Amino acid sequence: MWQYLLKRVLAMVPILIGLSLIVFLIMAMIPGNPAQALLGAWATPENVARITRQLGLDKPLYQQYLIWVSNMLHGDFGRSYVLNRPVIDEVLQRLSATLILGGTALLLSTLLGLLAGIASALRQFGWGDRLITLCVLVGISLPSFWIGLLMIMLFAVQLQWFPASGMFAIWGGGDWLDLLHHLALPAITLAMVATGVIARLTRTAMLEVLRQDFIRTARAKGLSESRVVYRHAFRMALVAVIPVIGIQAGFVLGGAVYIETVFQWPGLGAMLVKAVSTRDLLLVQGGVLVAAVVYVLINLCADILQALLDPRLKS
Repeated sequence: MWQYLLKRVLAMVPILIGLSLIVFLIMAMIPGNPAQALLGAWATPENVARITRQLGLDKPLYQQYLIWVSNMLHGDFGRSYVLNRPVIDEVLQRLSATLILGGTALLLSTLLGLLAGIASALRQFGWGDRLITLCVLVGISLPSFWIGLLMIMLFAVQLQWFPASGMFAIWGGGDWLDLLHHLALPAITLAMVATGVIARLTRTAMLEVLRQDFIRTARAKGLSESRVVYRHAFRMALVAVIPVIGIQAGFVLGGAVYIETVFQWPGLGAMLVKAVSTRDLLLVQGGVLVAAVVYVLINLCADILQALLDPRLKS
């Protein structure tokens, strides 16, 4: 197991190098002068030249990349000129809010998707299967931001059951009940698409496993249907579903960008939208890279869990 884990960790190194290079090049290819965009009305030639030197934009592109990577390896992600604070402090503060939202959405989508997939597979071609398939197709087809607007109109404006924006109440909030109250709408909205994908893959995997010989053998031995389904069939189907859950974690992190904007959730996605509009290069690069590292680590955990369920993968 340790050898398998070491191989997976070493495989992350070129991935992280490639991610850092892609993030850096994308920001470097954006047209316009970042120093001038940062300064705005204060963009005199002297100030533009000063900011250009401080950001290292007067150096060749490869030197800019090497300096940026070297500083990050030493824990220095730079300083945000717009917010006037270290990038790493702002990113970690916003990351905690995004992890709360994304983690809750991923947990909801995993539980609901697995349950819906199992129920659909056990009642193949029945009314339950058709209803679940219809709900899944609707959830996958509708854009998340549009679902979010509908949720706000119905549950926040019309029924007034939940708040429309924010992470805590402005007055008298701050406890975990207040957090759950604000978290409900954005988490459910963000989980809808991932729930549909996981449900469809779970249904397919369960149907394939239920047709295998060892399931018929387990039933022939007199095992109860619940034990056959959940102890044997579901465990084997989970091996194929876990990588999909890891991939959906990336879609949840990506979807947090516009869901946080719709619900005014103070997370990493909302920070990146503002940073891109103000051309805060170091803040965008640091935020995107940290989000990418989180996604890679989640997939590493998914690979380890998959290997624990199916020891054949270790070889």
